[in-house]
Amino acid sequence: MGATGTSGAPGRISDSISNRQEAHIELTSSGLAGHARLFMQPAYHRLQLAEPYFRKAIPYLIVLLLITVATARFVALSQQAERDKQMASEQLAHIASLAALKINNGLKDIEKAQFERAGAQLLEKLLPASALNQKRQALLTNRTGEIIAALPALPEDQPHYLEDLLDDEYLLTTFGERAAVRSVTIRGGETALASHRFLPAPLGGLTILQRESAIYANWQRMVSLNASLFVGVSSILLIVVYAYYAHTNRSEESDKAFLEASTRFEAALCRGRCGLWDWDLSRGRIFWSQSMYQLLGMPPRNGLIGFLEVTDLTHPEDGDLYDIAQAAISEQMTSIDHRFRMRHTDGSWIWLRARAELVYYHNIEPHLIGIAVDVTEQETLKQQSLTADIRLRDAIENLSESFALWDNSRRLVLCNTKFQQFYSLPASAVVAGAHYDDVLKIGRPPVMRSLISPDLSGDSDARLLEAQGDDGSWLQINERRTSDGGFVSVGTDITQLKRDATKLQESERQMKATVADSKKKQQTLERQAQKLVELADKYSEEKYRAEAANNSKSEFLANMSHELRTPLNAIIGFSDIMKSGMFGPLGSEKYEEYCGDINESGNFLLGVIDDILDMSKIEAGRFQISPERVKLHDILEETLRIICVQADKSGIEVIDKISPKLELDADRRAMKQVLLNLLSNAVKFTKSGGRIQVRARKVLDSITISIEDTGVGIPKSKIKTLGRPFEQVQTQFTKDHKGSGLGLAIARSLTDLHCGAMKIRSTEGKGTIVSVRLPISQNKSDA
Repeated sequence: MGATGTSGAPGRISDSISNRQEAHIELTSSGLAGHARLFMQPAYHRLQLAEPYFRKAIPYLIVLLLITVATARFVALSQQAERDKQMASEQLAHIASLAALKINNGLKDIEKAQFERAGAQLLEKLLPASALNQKRQALLTNRTGEIIAALPALPEDQPHYLEDLLDDEYLLTTFGERAAVRSVTIRGGETALASHRFLPAPLGGLTILQRESAIYANWQRMVSLNASLFVGVSSILLIVVYAYYAHTNRSEESDKAFLEASTRFEAALCRGRCGLWDWDLSRGRIFWSQSMYQLLGMPPRNGLIGFLEVTDLTHPEDGDLYDIAQAAISEQMTSIDHRFRMRHTDGSWIWLRARAELVYYHNIEPHLIGIAVDVTEQETLKQQSLTADIRLRDAIENLSESFALWDNSRRLVLCNTKFQQFYSLPASAVVAGAHYDDVLKIGRPPVMRSLISPDLSGDSDARLLEAQGDDGSWLQINERRTSDGGFVSVGTDITQLKRDATKLQESERQMKATVADSKKKQQTLERQAQKLVELADKYSEEKYRAEAANNSKSEFLANMSHELRTPLNAIIGFSDIMKSGMFGPLGSEKYEEYCGDINESGNFLLGVIDDILDMSKIEAGRFQISPERVKLHDILEETLRIICVQADKSGIEVIDKISPKLELDADRRAMKQVLLNLLSNAVKFTKSGGRIQVRARKVLDSITISIEDTGVGIPKSKIKTLGRPFEQVQTQFTKDHKGSGLGLAIARSLTDLHCGAMKIRSTEGKGTIVSVRLPISQNKSDA
């Protein structure tokens, strides 16, 4: 318990002192705020109507004020005396408990007999350092009440027993800590506060004294100060009242002048786009002038603004204002110049330049007083200039030419890497401020070969020269004088131009020789051209004869249809009669076999002649189609009735995958002929057990018919020749098959007459796919 009470005493002491300081701070702050409001907004015009009555009541109000102040101060001082005594009592009790605890703990390491031999030294060692502040005295007694040690030491004429030194000490020595702090009288008549704690044998106890003269010393000084202040303030008030009544007119004029000056001052701040600051660093509150609020677009206030609110308006990247203020205090800076941004009410940022001085009120309260000027335009121009400078330097650095700028003293301002490379300069030589002659001495400048324009001397503002480097490179250096007397040098690498010029000269020489040869060749070409003209005429004549012969052939074949078909029909007919034995048996089986061969050969020859006649009609342009709306599936069924007989004999499966709904405009007979020719070829070149699929699909405004077989296939080199008249592909499998080679040619030609297209895809040994694409409507196709 004693330890707990002891540790809490310094805390309460510091809290009491802190409370008094805070009260003083609040009073000072209120006074500053009042002065600020009085400075910025005088109240004279508000009281102008009540001025006569107020003037008569001023003496009575002052007397009443003085009485009130005197009474309030008397009560406050009385309470202050009680508080000081109470505080001293609490401190004394805690110090006594703490000292007793220290002595009890110290007895474990120190023999008790030592206290009797050197008690004062050991007592000074064990007591806390602050225990004897403010004229406190510690008395250590034994069991008989004899004082064996005292700090500070007692005079020799003082009694050596506690009961002889103090009156009414029996309560302290009897009850100890329970007696709390008692008021005692020291021998000689001086009063004091005392607290007693028991100690183990052979010690008796520890008594801590504090004289009341020390306790009330500060209070007495405060009473004297308040009395002096009261008398002084009263005198001043009386003088002020007298001066007020004596100089009323002058005061009115002064107040009016002050109002006008304040208005002008505020107008000047607004026009100058700046604001007045008074920052109380100890309280974290700031006074702003009305112009400062107007600068940020905020409604004006009469009171102070908090530091946290100002921090919220400050840009976070511009540093903490509090850190700047702390640095100013710690480094004893007399003035501060800082740039930062604050947020306007419209969301934009305003650059401010704050200039302030550090001032101490009452030598302890730091204030930063100064102005904040709007420098947004200057900062914007600064940023734009900085950006332009960076861009300019980047542009100069990225030039393909060397660049160097010299001032009027021929000293280097800036240059790029190309200049450093062209002149073989180290990085240490191209620093700003280096002289032109020194730079050329350090580097290896190219050798000047030709001076195109004069030097930069006199009235000349530019010169142009060509120089050649050690490595054979060429430079064209252009130097021009600037308006401040300096000059700029730009070097362009013209090595390639020089090489091109050399090549051009060589080419010109060769061209002259070539022109001479060309004239000779031209004469030869003219003679050859004459021969070509004669050959072209002969070719045209031969081409005309070939076309005429081809047309005659086609017309001849077309006219021979009756002459060729009539005997063939007779041969086929009579062979059918003889084969069937219509008029009786022939008499020998060989005759029947010969009749079958004659019939088969006649039919084959008739098919070949029909194909030749159809191809001739197509080539002669005499084959006309008559498109009509037909169903593709119906034409396919008619064709399959013919093909399936041959396919069944060969053991080939024919699969129909054409939808019955597909319709298109086509010539029925021609369309049937196309399918019949393609399916006949598929059956002919597909081995037994193979498969043939017929598919059709609609794609946009056309129908694509695909005939896919699993036959022997066609070599890639032969696919391009198929579709020409009488062209056949001879393979191991097809060389024994008969045919005219006109089936695919007729199918392709009939497809072309329908404005369609035929495509063949084949893999040798795997099969062939023949695709025929036909437009659905012949009218759209014709259009």
